[in-house]
Amino acid sequence: MKKGIHPNYNTDGIVCTTCGTNWKIGSTRSGMRVEICANCHPFYTGEQRIVDTAGQVDRFMRRLSAAQDRQASIEKQKSSRSAPEPKKSLLKELYGDEA
Repeated sequence: MKKGIHPNYNTDGIVCTTCGTNWKIGSTRSGMRVEICANCHPFYTGEQRIVDTAGQVDRFMRRLSAAQDRQASIEKQKSSRSAPEPKKSLLKELYGDEA
């Protein structure tokens, strides 16, 4: 092996930013981080929790509620258009509300 041509070998490992677990591995890069690992991933833990580091779930929930509100207002407008006007009785037409 020639000296001075090979990269430095680090044994720092990988750190999970979600649970803080430190995985000892050897690599030429130092200070590697991952968002999720086998200790906190729902597939391995059996839990159904949502790990949302980028705010994607909140953004989806806002879009979903906006779409539901929009759909409800459209349905309300459709039902108000298609509803027949109440029929006036002949007595009220002739004599007014006094009859």
